[in-house]
Amino acid sequence: MRARRRGPLAPLAAAAARLPSPRLTGLGCGLLGTFVLFAFAFFDHLLFGGAPTAYGVFFVVVGVCAGLWVRPYDLITAPVALPIMFTLGTVPISHNTGGFTGLLMGVFTVLATQAGWLFAGTLACALIVVVRKAAAIARRQAERHAQRQVARAQSREPAKGRNAGGAAGRASAQAPDPPSGRWQRRRGQADEGPGPGQRPGLAQGSHHPRSPGPRAGQVRDRPASRPAT
Repeated sequence: MRARRRGPLAPLAAAAARLPSPRLTGLGCGLLGTFVLFAFAFFDHLLFGGAPTAYGVFFVVVGVCAGLWVRPYDLITAPVALPIMFTLGTVPISHNTGGFTGLLMGVFTVLATQAGWLFAGTLACALIVVVRKAAAIARRQAERHAQRQVARAQSREPAKGRNAGGAAGRASAQAPDPPSGRWQRRRGQADEGPGPGQRPGLAQGSHHPRSPGPRAGQVRDRPASRPAT
């Protein structure tokens, strides 16, 4: 499910979607920027006699590219690495007077005179990094919102199924159970009339009461005596 961009950071997310795809790590961005600046400073020394203004303008371009092409995980490293890249790139245009001390003096001189370009390039990179970070946060919030909506929709469907099954179960539980076959047979036998040799009011198949026998102390009738021969 595609996340919808909402909220105040939606324009930033839309702008970040049009940016170039970031692929450089923090270390790769620092090494590549240092190599490019050093190479440009070398050609600047050969072609323009070490003009610091051209180097400063190119540094701003490198700062913008570093802010755009560093990967999201290493966004904070790009503005931090830019001053180091600027310092190492000024070696060819430092007007070395001789020795290591002269080299250091030339580098610090370029840094002092071209501090404006250093701040401009670093600030441009920092602004781009902030915009990309805000866009990443907005995109992450939109994805979480979409995932919560999907989870709610999935949780509602089983709840509806359980409610329907519970209603059907309650209806079936409330319905009276049909009488069993044995009960029906007994009831049918009781409803039938008396058969032959049965007293009224007795069910078919019931036993007749036994005839009362002679009570105690009573004498049975003796058979009539035979006539005298």
